[in-house]
Amino acid sequence: MKSRSKELIDKAIAATVSAIEVYNKAGFQYRAETFCILAINGWELLIKAKWLNQNDNKIQSIYVKETRRKKDGSKSKKLRIKRTRSGNPFTYSLDYLAKKLIEQGHLEQNAWANIQALLELRDSSVHFYNSSPNFANKLQEIGTASLKNFVSLVEEWFERDLSQFNFYLMPLSFMELPTQTNAIVLNNEQRNFLNYLEQLETGADETDPKYSITVNINVEFTKSKTNDALGVRIVDSSNSNAPAVRITEEDVLKRYPWDYKTFINKCKERYSDFKLNKT
Repeated sequence: MKSRSKELIDKAIAATVSAIEVYNKAGFQYRAETFCILAINGWELLIKAKWLNQNDNKIQSIYVKETRRKKDGSKSKKLRIKRTRSGNPFTYSLDYLAKKLIEQGHLEQNAWANIQALLELRDSSVHFYNSSPNFANKLQEIGTASLKNFVSLVEEWFERDLSQFNFYLMPLSFMELPTQTNAIVLNNEQRNFLNYLEQLETGADETDPKYSITVNINVEFTKSKTNDALGVRIVDSSNSNAPAVRITEEDVLKRYPWDYKTFINKCKERYSDFKLNKT
């Protein structure tokens, strides 16, 4: 039987993988907003899994306690579990548990700042004011860093290898054609968010190479110089999880542009005693 923390980590991974799959569907409406909601769900489950693991898997450790009121109105010394509207136990928030883990040295500030940025995007998604192209761009930068941090913490905290999953967001360049505009007018909410993100990035720990607040993705499109260019795919046969590397003919020619004739002429120019063997 799985421990409670292991059950939560499985759900955290499932939620995050679902967020990626939805985001990478180019024609899926509301995909960016859905990514935020599911990604935060994944983070909350991961943080709670870590907290349970730190507290011997005692479910009471994630329940919020509150003081009782006596019949005379005074506060009792006994604590009781706070309940939701349906009567279920009220659990600690992501914010509360994350700060506790930071105090204990289990969570880095950069990782938490990234989660805060994602939380703000999630909240703005729920309140439906994400019409600006800036939202899509910032979401990808924050989301990419979030996935990178998530994979690192799952491995660090639970020794789980997530290489079987594709933890990558499809670059916007592949899904949306770039449009040229002279200026983008921001409303107050969008301006507030960008200012908030700038504050988070200003406070980043530059000495921490493992965790990031945002990650930029640069995609370059080039026109093939030959219609029949062939590609070469290189894989590591000893490791089935190793990423494949694809090299096109254009890539080779860009790095090694000389043909045989050009190479011989260059050698003759450089070496006075150069001789060519007869074949």
